[in-house]
Amino acid sequence: MKTVVIGMSGGVDSSVAAILLKEQGYNVIGLFMRNWDSTINNDYLGNPNLNNNICPQEQDYNDALEVCKKIDIPLYRVDFVKEYWDFVFTYFLDELKKGRTPNPDVMCNKYIKFDLFVKEAKKLGADFVATGHYARLINGNLAKALDKNKDQSYFLAYVNKDVFKNVLFPLGEITKPEVRKIASKYNLITAGKKDSTGICFIGERNFTQFLENYLPNIPGDIVNIDTGEILGKHIGLMYYTIGQRRGLNIGGTKDRTFVVKKDLDKNILYVAIGDDNKYLYSTCALIEEFNYLTDYKPSKCTCKFRYRQPDIDVEVDYLDNNMLNLKYKGSKAVTPGQFCVLYDGDVCLGGGIIKEVR
Repeated sequence: MKTVVIGMSGGVDSSVAAILLKEQGYNVIGLFMRNWDSTINNDYLGNPNLNNNICPQEQDYNDALEVCKKIDIPLYRVDFVKEYWDFVFTYFLDELKKGRTPNPDVMCNKYIKFDLFVKEAKKLGADFVATGHYARLINGNLAKALDKNKDQSYFLAYVNKDVFKNVLFPLGEITKPEVRKIASKYNLITAGKKDSTGICFIGERNFTQFLENYLPNIPGDIVNIDTGEILGKHIGLMYYTIGQRRGLNIGGTKDRTFVVKKDLDKNILYVAIGDDNKYLYSTCALIEEFNYLTDYKPSKCTCKFRYRQPDIDVEVDYLDNNMLNLKYKGSKAVTPGQFCVLYDGDVCLGGGIIKEVR
């Protein structure tokens, strides 16, 4: 009997994934990761859980423990608080300092869930590791899940491809409503539990206040990029992303106003007025540090520049040093620092970081 170590998060997805693995005849072992400590990490401002009797991570552990007892599998626990800070949160802060828009969930998968977790799982005798991600493996290649509304392949595109040789995604062929139904059938405590949101392993925070724990506020001018008129004051460039229109606190315009540029040297946030202003759109993007998941390098394929964005058609020029140049019909708010993920149909070809757009 093959042994599978599954990441138990205390949520409904990993709970049902563990059940499905047991039904398939595997010897299943649960492993819970603790990756954030609010006290050690000075997480006070913007933290809505400070007055709770139990922190959310401990509640998640207790939920995972109850599920594991109910389905009769052991649960172990591992602490990656330091590693998460070093490999994920430090990257997150560094990108914000550069005026870019980071994606900590992608880096968490690369360095924590599909690296350190895998190494820990092997210590427990794992032949395979599994998670509750909505994704599939087709002929060993990462691919979109059957449930396209929940597909998480975008967040997995930066994982080392060799890791997938020993990974199982039990939820890849079923939908979220089916997952909830299975959890209810087994009367699991997680059956109706709300899905986790916010920053990976940190959770919901008042983002502005949360960042004040780690980065200084440097207010500056908000300027109309067309006219040069000062429209208001920003509270710090790190709080804004390209394409953002909410939270600017400026008035006096009939049409909607969007963030279109950050000038770090002058500490200016540039905005443009109107949904169709030219500054929001680009037709070319330079991608760096691309992580190839297949040997196939098509000149035409599709890509996502954001998780919830529909796939768009792109032409690809493959450059040296794992860089790509993408050409496409005008796409809105393509943002440096975010991840670009390429697809051939449902198969994920890999992903890289958006360096610049034009």
